Amino acid sequence: MPNLNDPKRQFLAELFDTAVAAADPHLILKDQLPPPPKGRTVVIGAGKGAAQLAQAFEAIWPHPYDGVVVTRYGYGAPCERIKVLEAAHPVPDQAGVEAARALQDAVQGLGPEDQVIALVCGGGSSLLPAPPEGLTLEDLQALNAALLASGAPISVMNDIRKQFSTVNGGRLSELAHPARVVSLVVSDVPGDDPGAVASGPTVPGWRTAAAVLEEVAARGLELPGRCMAFLEKAATQPQEDAPSTTQTHVIASAGLSLAAAAKAAQARGVNAWILSDAIEGEAREVALVHAALARQAQESGFPHPAPLVLLSGGETTVTLRHKGRGGRNGEFALSLALALEGQEGITALAADTDGIDGSEDNAGAFVEAGTAAAMRAAGVDPRGALQRNDAFGAFEAIDALFHTGPTGTNVNDFRALLIGDLPDLSPATGQI
Repeated sequence: MPNLNDPKRQFLAELFDTAVAAADPHLILKDQLPPPPKGRTVVIGAGKGAAQLAQAFEAIWPHPYDGVVVTRYGYGAPCERIKVLEAAHPVPDQAGVEAARALQDAVQGLGPEDQVIALVCGGGSSLLPAPPEGLTLEDLQALNAALLASGAPISVMNDIRKQFSTVNGGRLSELAHPARVVSLVVSDVPGDDPGAVASGPTVPGWRTAAAVLEEVAARGLELPGRCMAFLEKAATQPQEDAPSTTQTHVIASAGLSLAAAAKAAQARGVNAWILSDAIEGEAREVALVHAALARQAQESGFPHPAPLVLLSGGETTVTLRHKGRGGRNGEFALSLALALEGQEGITALAADTDGIDGSEDNAGAFVEAGTAAAMRAAGVDPRGALQRNDAFGAFEAIDALFHTGPTGTNVNDFRALLIGDLPDLSPATGQI
């Protein structure tokens, strides 16, 4: 565990906690549930926070129901009537295939007086592998690995994934027809398009195969051979939306969480500047922009004087060049550490709001002016680690990883750069 006795790190960790709390299922779900139907209520869900959403639903809903949700291994939560399944993320496995079938089975045979409540959050794309006829789980695993290594934006990845699924792109809603489907979505995607979260299993609509094929070619993406052949064949055939009766509500997002963090910072006497809740791009390059803005704010006092915290969200990407350890927030933090080396007076935290950043068990990492130098003193070349995509190893060497465990929600990246010193609080009053 990193040293959270450091007041600046503790402050940034508290802002992270505030952002996560703003997306807490137990707080956000109560006012979003629809009225009970005349018929059955069936709950389905997918994502890294799906079990916590299901648990919150059970604490609120007083009427008969049943259902099934799928989450990542280790992210389960005890539920009474909703069955919680676990599967692999980010690379799908056979348990995910079986979970996809369970959700498909749960929504079939319903009538117009029945209602499906879909609890959807980030991670569902990998947790619901449902290969169409002619493809296998191994094909989807190869596709997922290629997409994760490509550096493509999450919106593009999900447009592609929808072409290789009998679940995503609203196909679960099609199976549920004529039942009413109400989707409650925790957004982890820039722009909060509900159809992009978990590849939209209950949100109708997708780009045609022909349009996706053009996108693949324009970006120079290399898809596995069998997947490419499937997409090329699909592009020659007509695609039509099937009937469904759906309502969709985004109940939590990065924007709301960043606003809560900004309010908490201001209550501590720290100015806050939200850069954006929808930042995309290569993580190491996004870090350079953040570093430049932090230096400008420190030197000019624009747009607010210190103490100031810069906040941002969204979902960056990492183009894998080597098989190192870590995720996009660690890569952002490592690039930021190099860009701000020796720049005293700036402390930063980059972390994933679901509590897991990439391949390891940390949410993210802390950065200070001396971070890169500390890595070298520990025998780690930070620039070499960045080239190897091994941010985890670099931050582990200096005890600067940020661990939270699974948070039960997911509104994607959280980045906070504190400029200047924290105001003193009076022990007697707790006021600045």
